[in-house]
Amino acid sequence: MFRLDRLTGDEGPRLRAIRLRALEDAPDAFSATMNEALTRSLEGWTRQVLELPTFVAVCDGIDVGMVRSALDARSPETAWLISMWVAPDTRRRGVGAALVDAVIGWARANGVTRVLLDVADHNTPAIELYTRKGFVPTGITGAMPAPRAHVREHQRELRL
Repeated sequence: MFRLDRLTGDEGPRLRAIRLRALEDAPDAFSATMNEALTRSLEGWTRQVLELPTFVAVCDGIDVGMVRSALDARSPETAWLISMWVAPDTRRRGVGAALVDAVIGWARANGVTRVLLDVADHNTPAIELYTRKGFVPTGITGAMPAPRAHVREHQRELRL
């Protein structure tokens, strides 16, 4: 069993801790690097929690997954699902699906009609999860920023 928490403004250190675990486990899944995360100030982490709705899955008192959302700067009816991660020992137990649902629920409550995400082409489990949740490829492809420009990714969309 697990629960979902939405982080509050005083939980920047909690975001930092889970983000560092995610980057250590899956460095090629995120645009940020471990070095960038390690050098970000506490104020920077707090600002992220305040600016980006952040949901964390908790199992037996331990943070085991996270996801964030961001409104698109050019299109207020569009939000992005970002920073998705589930700890390896809790994968395939519904945590990822619940985190995706949290972003979808937040999006609907905020008048968003479209959720976008980028996923690495080699990340088959994530692609399968997003497909089950109704996300479809948009045809837009690209690569991660340096130093992981070798990682190809594609965009997916869910219309609400």
